[in-house]
Amino acid sequence: MIKPYADDAGAMKIGDIEVENGTDRVALYGSIDLTRDKQGLEHARRLRDLLAAIVESLETEAELPDQLPPPKPTDSVENPFR
Repeated sequence: MIKPYADDAGAMKIGDIEVENGTDRVALYGSIDLTRDKQGLEHARRLRDLLAAIVESLETEAELPDQLPPPKPTDSVENPFR
């Protein structure tokens, strides 16, 4: 499990959900089926624990801004292997 907002390098996967940690945002993308079986239960518990850690981290923050600006776009570079 990652520690939310602790670094810009942490990552994890829950089913087909990719989670990327950052110091100012945690990104979740992908999809997941929470099936009615043991695997679905495990995925649901891992999602619950991750979201609880995110909420706890945000709640203990001294002062949160109303909203962060959108992330800066990354620079495009020409493919050097062409």
